[in-house]
Amino acid sequence: MQPYFLPYIGYFQLINAADLFVLYDDVNYIKQGWINRNRILMNGQPHYITIGLSGASSFKKINEIILNVDSQKLLKTIHQSYSKAEHFSETYSLVEKIINHGDSNLATFVSNSILEVMKYLSIESKCVASSDEQIGKELKGKDRVISICKHYQADQYYNAIGGMVLYDKEEFKEKGIELKFLRTKAVSYAQFENDFVPSLSIIDVLMFNSKDEVRNMLNEYELV
Repeated sequence: MQPYFLPYIGYFQLINAADLFVLYDDVNYIKQGWINRNRILMNGQPHYITIGLSGASSFKKINEIILNVDSQKLLKTIHQSYSKAEHFSETYSLVEKIINHGDSNLATFVSNSILEVMKYLSIESKCVASSDEQIGKELKGKDRVISICKHYQADQYYNAIGGMVLYDKEEFKEKGIELKFLRTKAVSYAQFENDFVPSLSIIDVLMFNSKDEVRNMLNEYELV
């Protein structure tokens, strides 16, 4: 999966379900996607938080883009939104550490945000970046994914449920790989006194739930 900035719970379910998770960081950047933005809860409504970029383009790879982050503004927004949440103190400390990481490379910065949450939740899956060994760099789409699976001797490949429109199980089966899609079950919890807003950043999940509760949520999925 492309490295997303503090993604929703389903992303971490996918990591937790895998033995090895590949951060797909040397593919083209997608504007208006989840690579440098996500949503938090503000006044009971979903609100976008964004990492500023310099010279971002869909013609550049994710790991070729430089950050222009206003760390204090971003932290202030999160602080104002969640200061009264039950688990604010410990979660805000984690978020501060992530946002003040200091690396100017988009891929490195966002990948670090994922690794820090993994560490916080004791997720032990191994993570590698696709740029590390540049496996199948000349290939596109499913062909490169299959090449990466073969390199790591994978006999199963898990993808998010949205991948059903991209990948065909039979094409993977022909290469000796079982393709499965992870569908997140309905995850809900109290968000102050508001009606529940689903699919927000992991920040929201951590603000309102204990580590043990979130770890239980990591198993609330099905493979299809």
